[in-house]
Amino acid sequence: MKSYMQKKETVERKWYVIDAEGKPLGRVASKAAHILRGKHKATYTPHIDCGDYVIIVNASKVLLTGNKLEDKKYYSHSQYPGGLRTRTAKEMIEKYPEEMVEKAVKGMLPKNRLGRAMYKKLFVYAGSEHKHMAQKPSEMDV
Repeated sequence: MKSYMQKKETVERKWYVIDAEGKPLGRVASKAAHILRGKHKATYTPHIDCGDYVIIVNASKVLLTGNKLEDKKYYSHSQYPGGLRTRTAKEMIEKYPEEMVEKAVKGMLPKNRLGRAMYKKLFVYAGSEHKHMAQKPSEMDV
């Protein structure tokens, strides 16, 4: 019996909405990465971008367990001397909740051009409103 290998022309994509309100950040991110990779499908093929689109709403209401609000740090560098910027998780969730969730999901995707293509199918919103109602997304629980 031969293994089934999907072709990129035959991929059918769906849209899913994940409500992050009151859910731990890691669980939301891992569920989103799982769907973006396409591992929830029987036709999953590792070398093809066969994943679906993911919309994450209420990113500002995501939970961080333990002392992560004070202890967890997010680093970015401007590539200039002394250009290291450090932010705590508390700052990120107050000012940049979308970026915090995006970083968590991006870290769980492959680090190559396939992972970058998967990442483009992720949409994160701080509130409960999103602009993708025309795609008729279905609710996905975490």
